[in-house]
Amino acid sequence: MKMTNKDLLLSSYDYNLPNNLIANFPILPKENAKLLVYERYKDQISHLHFKDLVKILPPCVIVFNDTKVIKARIYGKKENGNKIELFINHPLKNNDFLVQIRGKVKEDQELYFDNSLKAKIKKLRNDGTREVEFFINEKKLNHHEVFEILEKIGHVPLPPYIKRADEEQDNINYQSIFAKNQGAVAAPTASLHFDETMIKKLKENHDIYTITLHVGAGTFKGVECEDIREHKMHSEFFYIDDKTCTLIDSSKKILAIGTTVTRCIEYYFRQKRNEGFCDLFLHPQNTPQRIDYLLTNFHLPKSTLIMLVASFIGREKTLELYHEAIKNNYRFYSYGDGMLII
Repeated sequence: MKMTNKDLLLSSYDYNLPNNLIANFPILPKENAKLLVYERYKDQISHLHFKDLVKILPPCVIVFNDTKVIKARIYGKKENGNKIELFINHPLKNNDFLVQIRGKVKEDQELYFDNSLKAKIKKLRNDGTREVEFFINEKKLNHHEVFEILEKIGHVPLPPYIKRADEEQDNINYQSIFAKNQGAVAAPTASLHFDETMIKKLKENHDIYTITLHVGAGTFKGVECEDIREHKMHSEFFYIDDKTCTLIDSSKKILAIGTTVTRCIEYYFRQKRNEGFCDLFLHPQNTPQRIDYLLTNFHLPKSTLIMLVASFIGREKTLELYHEAIKNNYRFYSYGDGMLII
């Protein structure tokens, strides 16, 4: 993969997407979603569907992210009755949370929500985020207790490019079948394509492993510096169990289901730490060292996610595949179709 200076420029990762190709709802049944397959060693593109995945996968083990999306968006009021919207980014130390709040607030201000939930503003950060703590009847809640009440009063945090309110069905559709460990505010979207039947078929010839990486709101933050190497990557909590660490330390071929799995495994491979905060930024000058194959959705222009795809196959080939997908009316982003790089 030959590098050029253009590969390090933000403007080189732009493309035009017609609005009608942004998926507002998933394709059901899931196996009917389109799958663009790129075979690197043949330099060959195929247009298939997810139901074909079992037939075309090379020998490998498959790794999913088992994070569970929390209902991170809640609506409440200030003391004066003015409405407020609070969006949880991720947990902090001391059972605090980093959040975004739509509306003006100040330190020590209290916000009121359903089910007697109260938030107190502890700190206003310069980047516009806020540090808060949550209470019920003056008792401070721990992270798990907050997650539990969010399940009752919160809303599914659909991405900003889905221009509609969340619906009851999103509680199922925006959660992968591996979802187990609460903490994400966005879904690991590549895994949304899999149902129990597909997993059962895959298990006949492939071992399946999991990692946990809690996808944060930073996943939607665009790159703003023209030299992409200057971008400060957001960090997200991750955990890898001993079984999956042993796999990563082996020589077995790995298929990563999604960008979160890719970054998590690559971070472990470099740092040999199985728990902490992953802030690895993969791009054409920082290429994968351990992942062999990638299954992912189609990502926003100028995002760290499209740059991650380019770290596997180069920027020019990535944009070529994206234009091919647009030409063939693939559906883009979280509820959209997928791409397999083998």
